[in-house]
Amino acid sequence: MTTVTNPLDAGPIIETHGLTKIYRVYQKQEGLLGAIRGLFRRRYREVRAVDGISFRIEPGEIVGFLGPNGAGKTTTLKMLSGLIYPTSGTARVLGFVPWERANAFRRQLALVMGQKNQLWWDLPAADSFALHRAIYSLHLDQFRQTLDELTELFGVAHLLRQPVRELSLGERMKMELIAALLHQPRLLLLDEPTIGLDVVAQVSIRRCLREYNRRRGVTILLTSHYMKDVEALCERVMVIRHGQLIYDGPLAGIIEQFSQSKLVKLQLAEEADPVPFRRYGEVVHADGPLIELRVERRRLPEVLAAILDHHRVLDLNVQDPPLEQVIARVFEEPLAAHETDSQLTTV
Repeated sequence: MTTVTNPLDAGPIIETHGLTKIYRVYQKQEGLLGAIRGLFRRRYREVRAVDGISFRIEPGEIVGFLGPNGAGKTTTLKMLSGLIYPTSGTARVLGFVPWERANAFRRQLALVMGQKNQLWWDLPAADSFALHRAIYSLHLDQFRQTLDELTELFGVAHLLRQPVRELSLGERMKMELIAALLHQPRLLLLDEPTIGLDVVAQVSIRRCLREYNRRRGVTILLTSHYMKDVEALCERVMVIRHGQLIYDGPLAGIIEQFSQSKLVKLQLAEEADPVPFRRYGEVVHADGPLIELRVERRRLPEVLAAILDHHRVLDLNVQDPPLEQVIARVFEEPLAAHETDSQLTTV
């Protein structure tokens, strides 16, 4: 099947400028006296869940949206889908202001959250799909054609009459994705679609999403804590931390920008004491003649020259650190001083 194109796809699917969401969180005071005071004068703390992010996503892209828990990923998706209003900033999604919730906008969008169900638990998925057809006023022939295509793609045609509660977690997620795609949206927002799934189910869902993107040209914005999801689907990623967008670019560029080290793997001619190698960098692993070092990027040329001068090396390999480690270090970086300040208000 060839990719479906739309003449309106000349502009970006998503474009945001300074998008911000601030929540007022009630600060409960300690003790009985504090509780009584809270009845008359309440103290609130402002939390910037999303802090002035700007980006654009073009038609047909699959973009990974990365960040630790509480970074603002889900809040951003909810604003882009129109579920919540921003505090400030602007966004246009599919040519619409999302929080105006125009019918034409909702017909071109789908949001799937890995921990939320949209299918009736005790009914077969086929019955929920029929309800979706009625909600979106889909023509019967179009509905059947799309359903047949999706159930074949996801490999679940034989499970349509089975109650959802009897399906495995992976099968249920496939049914959730089918329900989201029945009205052929141009934009698919996915929030942790493979959370809790086993490796086989994760691989299957990635394959199906990649193939559906190829067939239909649907634009996908994906959040996931599984880096294999991102590596398999996304050439571009955005990284959000403490509500701020700190990276937007190629997946491979994350290592170049955020990693300050390289991994040097050595095979020596004889068993070696790892202690002398500590002057070159951190000894990550040592096993007889095999030694693995973490070396600062800026020192790499001089370190390699010193090792080759002073040791008998049979094999040498220089690698970037695993993407998961780099991302984890980025997520763990503490708040900057100006980010830790909370504004308290009393009402």
